[in-house]
Amino acid sequence: MTSEYYPYSKYTRVWIPDADDVWKAAEIVKDYKDGDPVLHLKLEDEMPLEYAVGPKSNPLPFLRNPDILVGENDLTALSYLHEPAVLHNLRVRFIESNHIYTYCGIVLVAINPYEQLQIYGEEVIEAYSGQNMGDMDPHIFAVAEEAYKQMARDERNQSIIVSGESGAGKTVSAKYAMRFFATVGGSANDANVEEKVLASSPIMEAIGNAKTTRNDNSSRFGKYIQIGFSRQYHIIGANMRTYLLEKSRVVFQAVDERNYHIFYQLCASASLPEFKDLGLTSAEDFTFTSLGENIFIEGVNDAEDFKKTREAFTLLGVKESSQISIFKVVASILHLGNVEICSERDGESCHISRDDPHLQHFCRLLGVEQKQMEHWLCHRKLATSAETYVKKMSSKQATNACNALAKHIYARMFDWIVEHINMSLQTSSKQHSFIGVLDIYGFETFEVNSFEQFCINYANEKLQQQFNSHVFKLEQEEYMKEQIPWTLIDFYDNQPCIDLIEARLGILDLLDEECKVPKGTEQNWAQKLYKQHSSSAHFQKPRMSNISFIIIHFADMVEYQCEGFLEKNRDTVYDEQINILKASQFQLVADLFHEKDDAAPSKSSRVNVRAAKSVPKAPNREHRKTVGHQFRSSLHLLMETLNATTPHYVRCIKPNDEKEAFSFDSRRAVQQLRACGVLETIRISAAGYPSRWTYPDFFSRYRVLLKKSDMMLSDKKQVCRNLLETLIKEPDMFQFGKTKIFFRAGQVAYLEKLRTDKFRAACIKIQKTVRGWLQRVRYRKIRKSAITIQRYGRGYLARRYAEFLRLSRAALICQKQYRMVRDRRAFLRVRQAVVTIQAYSRGMYTRRIFKEFLLHHKAMIIQRSVRGWLARKKFQRARNAAVIIQCAFRRTRAKKQLQQLKIEARSAQHLKNLNSGMENKIVQLQRKMDDQSKGYRNQNEQLVQQNSGLGLEVNKLQKQLELMKSQQVEGGQLLSLQEELERLREELKDTNAERKRMEEEHGSEKLTLQQRVKELETENGLLKSEKEELNQRILQHSQSSEVDGSNASQREASLQTELDAERQRYQNLLKEFSRLEQRYDNLKEEESLSKFQPGHRRNPSNQSSLESDSNYTSISTSEVGDTEDAIQLVEEMGVEKAAMDISLFMKLQKRVRELETERKRLQLSVDKMEELNKRKSSESRSPTSEQEKADYAYNNLKRQELETENKKLKNDLNALSKAVAERASQNNSSSELQDSYNLLLSQLKSANEELDARKEEVLILRTQIVSTAQLLEKNDLIKDSDNVPEVNNSKEPVDKEEAVKAYQGLCESKKLLEAQLQSQARKHKDELEALHTQNELLKDDIEKKQEIINSYSSLSPEAQVEYSIQQEITRLTNDNLDLKELVEKLEKNERKLKKQLRIYMKKVQELEAAQAAAQSSRPRPELSRQVTVQRKEKDFEGMLEYYKEDEALLLKTLISDIRPNTVSATVPCLPAYILFMCIRHADYINDDQKVESLLTSTINAIKKVLKKNNDDFEMTSFWLANTSRLLHCLKQYSGDEAFMTQNTSKQNEHCLKNFDLAEYRQVLSDLSIQIYQQLIKVAEGIIQPMTVSAMLESESIPSLAGVKPMGYRNRSSSMDLDAGGPTSYTLETLIRQLGQFHSIMRDHGLDPEIVGQVVRQLFHCINAVTLNNLLLRKDVCSWSAGMQLRYNTSQMEEWLRANNLYQSKAAATLEPIIQAAQLLQVKKKTTQDAEAICSLCTSLTTQQIVKILNLYTPLNEFEERVTVSFIRNIQNNLQERNDPPQLLLDTKQQFPVLFPYTPSALSLETLHIPATLRLDFLTRV
Repeated sequence: MTSEYYPYSKYTRVWIPDADDVWKAAEIVKDYKDGDPVLHLKLEDEMPLEYAVGPKSNPLPFLRNPDILVGENDLTALSYLHEPAVLHNLRVRFIESNHIYTYCGIVLVAINPYEQLQIYGEEVIEAYSGQNMGDMDPHIFAVAEEAYKQMARDERNQSIIVSGESGAGKTVSAKYAMRFFATVGGSANDANVEEKVLASSPIMEAIGNAKTTRNDNSSRFGKYIQIGFSRQYHIIGANMRTYLLEKSRVVFQAVDERNYHIFYQLCASASLPEFKDLGLTSAEDFTFTSLGENIFIEGVNDAEDFKKTREAFTLLGVKESSQISIFKVVASILHLGNVEICSERDGESCHISRDDPHLQHFCRLLGVEQKQMEHWLCHRKLATSAETYVKKMSSKQATNACNALAKHIYARMFDWIVEHINMSLQTSSKQHSFIGVLDIYGFETFEVNSFEQFCINYANEKLQQQFNSHVFKLEQEEYMKEQIPWTLIDFYDNQPCIDLIEARLGILDLLDEECKVPKGTEQNWAQKLYKQHSSSAHFQKPRMSNISFIIIHFADMVEYQCEGFLEKNRDTVYDEQINILKASQFQLVADLFHEKDDAAPSKSSRVNVRAAKSVPKAPNREHRKTVGHQFRSSLHLLMETLNATTPHYVRCIKPNDEKEAFSFDSRRAVQQLRACGVLETIRISAAGYPSRWTYPDFFSRYRVLLKKSDMMLSDKKQVCRNLLETLIKEPDMFQFGKTKIFFRAGQVAYLEKLRTDKFRAACIKIQKTVRGWLQRVRYRKIRKSAITIQRYGRGYLARRYAEFLRLSRAALICQKQYRMVRDRRAFLRVRQAVVTIQAYSRGMYTRRIFKEFLLHHKAMIIQRSVRGWLARKKFQRARNAAVIIQCAFRRTRAKKQLQQLKIEARSAQHLKNLNSGMENKIVQLQRKMDDQSKGYRNQNEQLVQQNSGLGLEVNKLQKQLELMKSQQVEGGQLLSLQEELERLREELKDTNAERKRMEEEHGSEKLTLQQRVKELETENGLLKSEKEELNQRILQHSQSSEVDGSNASQREASLQTELDAERQRYQNLLKEFSRLEQRYDNLKEEESLSKFQPGHRRNPSNQSSLESDSNYTSISTSEVGDTEDAIQLVEEMGVEKAAMDISLFMKLQKRVRELETERKRLQLSVDKMEELNKRKSSESRSPTSEQEKADYAYNNLKRQELETENKKLKNDLNALSKAVAERASQNNSSSELQDSYNLLLSQLKSANEELDARKEEVLILRTQIVSTAQLLEKNDLIKDSDNVPEVNNSKEPVDKEEAVKAYQGLCESKKLLEAQLQSQARKHKDELEALHTQNELLKDDIEKKQEIINSYSSLSPEAQVEYSIQQEITRLTNDNLDLKELVEKLEKNERKLKKQLRIYMKKVQELEAAQAAAQSSRPRPELSRQVTVQRKEKDFEGMLEYYKEDEALLLKTLISDIRPNTVSATVPCLPAYILFMCIRHADYINDDQKVESLLTSTINAIKKVLKKNNDDFEMTSFWLANTSRLLHCLKQYSGDEAFMTQNTSKQNEHCLKNFDLAEYRQVLSDLSIQIYQQLIKVAEGIIQPMTVSAMLESESIPSLAGVKPMGYRNRSSSMDLDAGGPTSYTLETLIRQLGQFHSIMRDHGLDPEIVGQVVRQLFHCINAVTLNNLLLRKDVCSWSAGMQLRYNTSQMEEWLRANNLYQSKAAATLEPIIQAAQLLQVKKKTTQDAEAICSLCTSLTTQQIVKILNLYTPLNEFEERVTVSFIRNIQNNLQERNDPPQLLLDTKQQFPVLFPYTPSALSLETLHIPATLRLDFLTRV
C-alpha cells in the first residue's frame, strides 16, 4: 500500500460500539496519527465524540465500506469484512429493500419476515431452475438448485443444513427446499413420490410442532430427510430420521405455550361422527392441553388443519382404520392426564377411583384391562436377586409414573408414524443419489437450561465443527486451484468443547454412570463434574450454586441446572405398565410397544404377581441405553452422513422477539449471527484473501487508472499485474491466480477510492473546461448582445431625434391651427351666446306682452260673455212675462172670437167670407214668396262680396300670422297645440267608438278561442294521460330492456367466460390426452426394449405450463355490407334557398345536418340487419318479409299523415297570416288586447307542437311494441328449438359409439346455442342502441324547445308574433325537407331497382342467346371437333384415385418419409392438397369406409411423425401448415354456404357430394391445436436459453455496462468452469433465430394469422423470462442496464416492423420489459418523479415496481440510490391498483389460439404433382 494512503484520515467513516444498537456509525473530523490517545468523531446526528484509543484496551474502530457496496447480496463482496459491516448490510437489505435472503460465502442467511411473501410460486421455481447460484438474487431455491446441480454433475450426495433459533423459520425453509426438489425432480412414473414427500410435512408438523413463546409453529424435534433420486435424477423415494423429540412437552407447557398441535386439532374435531367414541371435549377440559392457559393460536384453524392432516395420512397410504387407532392413542393420552390419583392418609400410598371416567376412556381406547391398569398405576414391582415384590407408590410417584407413561406412549406413537411415513416413501427402485435436508434446532440459551438444551447445544457444537472444517477446506481448495501461495489460516476449533461432552469420562459418560447407581442424585453427579473437569478451559463452576455447571460453547457461555438430568436421561417407564399395553386387544397399540426382536405376544398374556422367588427378567437391551447415549449415537451417524455429502448451509435469523413484520433488532441479530457461525465464516474469509476478481472484470472496472501506453497491451493479465504493482506497493496485499486476482481485506476499498479520486479529478477537469467554455460562450454572447444593443440603441436615438424634429414642426402647425380654431370657436360661442340671449330676451318681452294682451283679451271675453248672459237673462225674463201676458190676453180674445165664430159659422155669409179670405191670403203668400226670393238673391250677392272681402282679409291675416309666428313662437306653438288637442279629442272619440266595436268582436272571438282552448286542453289532458301511460310503459320497457340488456351482456360475458373456460379445459384435456397417449407409447416402447440405457437429463416436470384458452377453428365470420352514397342535401339547399332569411337558412342547415346524421345511423342499422339476414340465410324468410311489410306500411302511413298535417297547417298558417295582416293594418295600439292575443296564439302553437310530438311518440311506441312482441315470439321459438338437443342428449352413452354420438350431439347443440346466443345478443344490442338513440333525440328536442321558449319569452309582443310565424315556417320547411328526402329515397330505390331489372333482363337475354347458339351449333362440329369434345369430358376434375391396398404406401410417402425440403419448390401445403383430392375421389365414389380409413390413418400418421420429431421446429411447422390447410379444404369444399362465399364456380363444383366430414374437421382442429402447442414448446425451448444472455447480458451498446465487486457466490463451485461456462448469446443471435422461425413458417405456407400468434407467444416468453430475471438479479438493475435493455427491445420492435408483424400484438407483449427499462432510466427523487413513474408503469404490478426500485444499484458513487421514502411514496400512490400478488410472470402462459378460416384460391385441377414424390400409383380423375 502506498504511504500516501492512511485509512484513519479526515472524512473517513467508521463503526464504534454502542450499547443499544451494538454498532453506531460515525465520521472522523480530524486526522488521526499514531500515538494519539483520542480519535475525534462526529456521529450521524452531528454530535461530536472523542473516542479513546489504546493499543490494548480500546483498538481503532472498524472502517465502513463505500456506499456502492452497501446492500450487496453477498457479504463476502464487502471490502471490509467485520461484524458491524455484516450487521449493517443485513439491516439495509432487510429493512429498506425487504430482502430476507443474503449470501455469506457458502451460507445463505435467511431472516424471518413474519409476513407472507409472494416469492415461492411455481414461476419463481421455474426462474431459479437451471441457473447458477451467483447469477440470481439469494433465495432458498438457489441453494436447492445448487444442490441438485452438483448432485447431477459431480455424482455426489448433497445435504442442506437448516439451523437457527426457534421461530427463525427453519421448518418453512426446509419445506420450500423440498417443494423445489418435488417440482424440479418430479417422479418419472405415476407413483407421485414428490407429493408424498410434501404430504409428510403436515403430519410431522401436527405431531412434532407446538406453540412456544418464540414461535407459533416451533419444531420440537430435529429431522433429516433424505430424498432419493434415480439415475435420471427423478425422485424415487425418501427417508426421514428424527432426533430428540421433546417428550416433556406432552405433560408440561409453560405459560402462553401449547402442547403438540395434534391434541388441539383432535379436540377441535371431536364433534365429528367418527370421533364420538373418543370422549373428547374442548381442549380446556384436559390437563395436558390447558397448562399454557391459552389453547388458541391467532389465525390458525385447528379443525381445518386436522382435515389437512387426515388428507396427508390418506395420501401416504395410512388406512382409515389405522388413522382412527392413532387418534384413539392421542385421545387416550389426554384422558390419562385427567386421571385423578387420590393420596391415602399415610402419604405413602394412593389409589384411583374405579368410577373415574377418564381411566375408563383410557383403558377402552387402548384396549387394556381397567383393573390391571388401575393397580399398576399406583404400584410398582421391585426385583432383587432373591425375590420380587410389589411396592405401593405415593401420590407424587404415581403422578410421575403416569406422566412418564404418557410421554412414552406419545414417543412410541411418534416413532410409529415416522416409520410408516418412511415405508410409504420407500420404493423398489435403486437409489442412485440423494439430497438430505436437515431441519435441526439452533443454539439455545434460556434462564433455566436443562437436559434438552444441553443436547441441542451439543448437536450444534458438532455441526459447527463440521461447518468450520468445510469452510476452511473450501478456502484452501480455492487457493490451490488458483495456484497461489497460502499459509495455514487459524480458525476456531471447538474440538475441546466436544471432547468435554462426549469423550471418555466426559459429561455424558459421568451422567450415564450416575444413572446406573441405584441411589444416584444430581448433586453427586455435579460434584463428579467439578472434580473431573475443573481444569478444562470450557467448563466452569458457578459461584452461587452447587447443582449447576457452565459450558463455554462456541456461541455463548451457558449455565445448565442439574435438576432433572438423571430422570430425563433414564427416561424411566415401569415394565408392568408396558406389559399391559403390549397385551392390548388392538393390534396397533400392541405393535407400538413390541420391540423388533420380541416374539409375538400371546393372546392370554397377563401380568401375574407371585411371591415365590423367580429369576428377574433382564431388561431389554434397548431399555438399558440412556437418552444421552442414544442421542450421541444418532448424532455420530448424522455427522458421518453429512461428512459423506457436500453440505449447503442455511442459517435462519429471528429479527425480533415481538414477531413484528420487517422489524430488525440488532442485538438479537448479532447474538444469532455469532451463534450460527456466520461471523466465523467472515473471519475465516477475512483472514485470507476475501476479495477476488477475474482479470476481465478487474480490467473493465479499473482501466480508468491505467496509462494510455498500458492500454495498448494485448495481454490483459500483464496489464492488471503492472497496474497493481504500481498502485499497491506491498506485495502481500494481493496475489495473482490463474483466473483471478486475490486481495486482502480493505484493498478493494482502496482501489475504489483511487478510482473515485480519478473520476473526481476527471470530473473537476471536465467541469473546469466546460465552465470556461461556458463563460467564453457567455462572454461572446454578452459582447455580441452589447454591440447589438448599442447599434439598436443608437438607431433608436437617431430615429427618436428625427421624430422629435417632425413632432416639433407638426406641433407648431397644430398650435397655429389649434389657436385659430380656439379663437374662432370662442368668437362663435360668444356670438351665439349674444344671439341666444337676444332671442330669449326678445321672446321673453314678447311673451310678456302677449300674456298681457291675452289677459286683456280673456277679460274682455269674460266680460262679454257675462254681459251677454245677464242681458239674455233679463231679456228672457221680460220675454217670458210678455208672452205670459200675451197668452192670457190672446186667450181671452180667442175665447171671444170663438164664440162669435161659432155664431157666424151657423150662417152662409160666413162661408163666402171664408172663401174670399182664402183667396186674399193666397195672393199675399205669393207676393211674400216673391219678395223673399228677391231678398235671397240680394243676400247672395252680398255674401259673395263679403266672401271676397273676407278672403282678402284672410290673406292679409295669414301674412300677419306668419309674421307673428316668426315673432311670437310660443304663441304659435300654443295655438298649434290647442288645435292638435282638439284634433286628438275628436280622434279619441272615434277611437272609443272603434274600441267598443273591437271589444265586441274580440269578445266573440275570445269566446270561440276559449272554447277551442278548452277543447285542446281536454285533448291535451287525454294525450298527457296517454303519454304518461306510454312513458310508464316505455320506462318499464326500458327498464326491462336495460335489465334484459344487462342480463344479456352479463349472460354473454358469463357465456364467453364459460366458453373460454370450456375451451381451456378442452385444450387441457387434449394436452392431457396427448401426454397420456405418449406415456402409453413410452410404456409400450419400454416393454419392447430389453435393455435400459441410462442417461442424465433434467426432468421435464418443472416445465408444467398453464394451458391457454383456444378458439374453435370451425368458426368463421364474413361480413358483407352494401352502403349507399350520402345525399348532399346541404349543398343543394344552400343553392336553392340562398335568398332566404339568414336565420332560417342556418336553422335549415342545422336540420339538414341532423337528418344526415340520422340517415347514417339508419344506414348502419340497415347494414347490420342485412348482415344478420345473410348469416341466417338458412332460416325461414317469412318473418323477415313480414317485418319489411310492416315497416313499409308504417312508413306509408306516416308519410300520408305527415302530408295531411302539412296541408292543414299550411291552411291554418295562411288564415292566421291574413288575420294578423288585417290587425296590423289597423291602428290599434291596445297593449292589453295584443298581449292576450299573443298569449292565446302561443298556447295554441305549443298545444299543436305537443300534439305532434305525442303522435310521433305513439307511432314509435306502437312500432316498438310490435317489434318486441315479435322478438319474444322468436325467443320462444328459439327456446323451443333449444329444448330439442337437450332431450336428445339426456340419455347417457352406454358404449363407445353412443358416447361418440352423444358427444357429437353436444357439439352440435353447443354450436347452435352459440349461434343463437350471438344472434340474440346482437338483437339486444341493436335494440339498446335504438333506444339510446331515441333517448338522445328526445333530449335534443327538449333542449331545443327549451331554448325556443327562453328566447321567445324575452321578445317583445310584435317580435313574438313574427317569431311564431317564423317558427311555423321553419317547421313546415323541415316537414317539406323530410318529405322531399323520403321522395328522393323512394326515387333512388326505384332507379336502383330499374337498373337491376335491366341488368337481369340483359343477363336473361344473353343466356337465351347462348342457349340458342348452343342449340344451333350442337350438330355442326361433330365431324371436325369430335376429339376435342371427348378430351373435354376427360379433363382433370381435381380428384386422385388409389387402390385400398396402396393406402399405407400413400401415407408412408406423403407423411412418414416426406421432408419439408422435398416439396420446398412446389406449392405450399402440397401433401394436404393431395390427401384432400384422394378424399374427394372416395367421396365421389361414395365409399365411406375408404374415407374413414384414409382420414383416421392420416391423423395417426401425423401424430407419429410429430412424436418422432418432437424437438424439430421445421417438421412441426410443416405439419401444422398442412394440417390447417387440410382442415381449410374440408371446410371450403364441404358444401356449406358459410364457407363457399369466396369460392369460384369451379371450386363450388368440386364440393363434396355424399359425406359430411364435420366430425373429422373437429378432430383435425384438435390436432392443429396440439401441433401448435408442440410448435410453441419447441420454439420456447430454443429461445428461452438465449433470452437472458441476449436481452440482459450482451453489450449491444459497447462500453456502457459497468462492473461491480462480486462476492463468493460468483467464485463458488456452482459454475462449471471446466466446461467453459455457459454459452453466451447476443441479441443478433436471438433476432437471427426469430427470423429463421419466421422464414420457416412462411415458406411452409402457414397462415399469416397463425404466424402472428406464434410470434406473439414467443415474444411473451422473451418478455416473461427477461423480466423475471431482471426482478431476481441485482446486477442488471442499473441505469446502464436499462439503456441496454431499451435498445434491445427497440431492435426487437424493428424486427417486427421489418417483417410486417407489428400488428400481431407481439409488440404489446414487450410493454412490461420496456416499462422496466424506462423505470431504470427515469429520475427517482421527487414526488413528481413518483407520479410520473406511476403513470408510466401501467403494465407492471406494484410489487414489480417496488422490487425493481429496491434492486436498483448504482455502478459508481456518482449515482444515487433510491431512498426508502421514495419507494414508500410509490407504494402509497399505487394503493388504488388491484394488482395480483404475483411477482413474476408466468413463462408458460399461452394466449388463446384461433385458426381463422382461410380458403385457398388454388384450383384443384391445376395442381401439379412432382415426380420426385413417386406417387405413380395415383390416378388423375
